[in-house]
Amino acid sequence: MIIWAVVAALLGAVCLAVGSERQSSGVRKYAGVTVLRPLDYFKLVRQGRWLVGGLLLLLGIALNVYALATAPLTVVQPIGAVAVVITTVLHARIAALKLNRSTIIAIACCVGGSAGFVALAIVATRENHRPLMDQENLTNWIAIAVIFVFAITAAILRSHPSAFLYIMGAGVLFAFVAVSTRLAILHVLDRDAGGFMGIPWLQLAVLVTAALLGSYFVQRAHQHGPPDLVVAGLTVVDPLVAVVIGIFVLGELQDGVSLFVLAGMVVAAAVASGGVLVLARDHPDVIKRKVEWDQAAQPESPKQTAP
Repeated sequence: MIIWAVVAALLGAVCLAVGSERQSSGVRKYAGVTVLRPLDYFKLVRQGRWLVGGLLLLLGIALNVYALATAPLTVVQPIGAVAVVITTVLHARIAALKLNRSTIIAIACCVGGSAGFVALAIVATRENHRPLMDQENLTNWIAIAVIFVFAITAAILRSHPSAFLYIMGAGVLFAFVAVSTRLAILHVLDRDAGGFMGIPWLQLAVLVTAALLGSYFVQRAHQHGPPDLVVAGLTVVDPLVAVVIGIFVLGELQDGVSLFVLAGMVVAAAVASGGVLVLARDHPDVIKRKVEWDQAAQPESPKQTAP
């Protein structure tokens, strides 16, 4: 029944919101304003709140998979945007923050633009489209190029952290994870030969690498920005990039789609992306953390000795 799918999607949104807030709190408690080293992320497991957040995120993913399996995407996907609102209210209360007008407008743009884009994407794309092998290979090589670019970006950002770039990187990388997962499932269902359970080794490598690097970007985003920014980025950037890949690379665009529909998708994507940009710039927590990092980066003034 669709009603149970809606309930599952709502519960999944709550798990995503609370889980992101707990992980954000755990990362900040452990790291503060220090630079996290790669091995430090394994130590985060010792943080109870971070571990609870991770378990809630897994539960949220499971609930969302159930919802998508039992109800149309147009019903389920917009509900995920509720997580942005829940996370914003929850984090503001826990951190005793007063949301400014820019933040409220940005959240509205993220939710409205994302929901509008998904609704139009359903109209514009083919249902159950099976990409050609050449299209899959092109997707894999684009993903490899993206992974390489963001690996270099991660190295640069270690000394010049940016909440916006971290969440953009996470959203783009997890978009390729979503696309690779869908393609992998098609190979398994078709019982293809070769690779791992029919999944080509290159595609499996892309999926795992993008997931690991994307997870690194998410944790760095938690360190430098509020959890509502992280959730907004993942619920906006991820589907936008995934749909663009599907349309222009995997050939999922329907024949004879109205230009008004395509124009509407562009406008909705611009509104949602603009919301993420404003959120990364004007959110009170982002401003507060930037000040903390700037202060930590300043060298201590030498003590003056009395004459």
